[in-house]
Amino acid sequence: MPALAQAVAAPLTRAAIFLVATLNRGSENRAIVRSFCGDLAALVRAVEFRDLEGGLSCVLGFGSEAWDRLFGPPRPAELHPFREIRSAARHAVSTPGDLLFHIRAKRMDLCFELATQVMARIANAVAPVDEVHGFRYFDDRDLLGFVDGTENPSGAIAIDAVLIGEEDAAFAGGSYVIVQKYLHDLEAWNVLSTEAQERIIGRTKLSDIELDDSVKPTSAHSVLTTIVENGKEIKILRDNMPFGRPAHGEFGTYFIGYSRSPRTIEQMLENMFVGRPPGNYDRLLDFSRAVTGNLFFVPSATFLENVTEDQTNEDQPAAAESPAAPAVAETSSSIPSVRDGSLGIGSLKGDIPHE
Repeated sequence: MPALAQAVAAPLTRAAIFLVATLNRGSENRAIVRSFCGDLAALVRAVEFRDLEGGLSCVLGFGSEAWDRLFGPPRPAELHPFREIRSAARHAVSTPGDLLFHIRAKRMDLCFELATQVMARIANAVAPVDEVHGFRYFDDRDLLGFVDGTENPSGAIAIDAVLIGEEDAAFAGGSYVIVQKYLHDLEAWNVLSTEAQERIIGRTKLSDIELDDSVKPTSAHSVLTTIVENGKEIKILRDNMPFGRPAHGEFGTYFIGYSRSPRTIEQMLENMFVGRPPGNYDRLLDFSRAVTGNLFFVPSATFLENVTEDQTNEDQPAAAESPAAPAVAETSSSIPSVRDGSLGIGSLKGDIPHE
């Protein structure tokens, strides 16, 4: 049977919680997390049943080091630590993170309840390092005022963009996800004229129409985050969300991008932070800075359900028993197609253009 994917292509929602944690040392902690893998689907169903129209979903991803400690070989072909980027004052940082929980629903209370139940199960085995509560902002805009995610793929195109196939058949139905938390200098941004902001983003602010190539700078966000290979634009799927604490002057965008290969998003980040060509960088970074950065692998739901609690020592982790997966994976029939949209800063228009 084909591997059943996690809900990476679930529809966009009004609320989300992004929870990143590190795995504590010790075989007992590895056992707790491995046992939890097989129980996650049931836990989601239990909370979801309290509001069947709430659209609750949860995606669980693992960092490179955590994969070795929890599952051992075989490894997903392109799993590696997040690669930081430095160029002049711009810095795509790499921060700690072994597990990612991407929890989505139409209501924050459902997200909150599931996050609470998750941590009740694994709190002694992990150490939380970042927790962000995201919200949908008016007509799918980020806090910079631009619509985010206009060119997200949908339906079969989205599935093809995010789910691994025959290129890594042992992990068919899996996906890679990169997350970054960006903080915006809204005071400086809002000093700019609307026209100047539009040239930085590459789209009109009010109507969300892409600027004509004759007036759009080559450093525009939408240009640098468009990735083309062999004449074809490579898509990714993002579900960015605004977050913030106005009383603390904190205004940000949580970028989350799914792809069947991390190389696409990594190229987008290279274009943004270094420039294409070098020096022709994304001017949005003059007003936004990344404060976190992680790369995770999202195994299929089938893989998670077949993980057992048994494990060897930390130096020689046991391989998880993953059922043979065909080249083409299926997605759960309960997962509807993705609606066009997402948020701003990680827009990375190339793969899944966000703007």
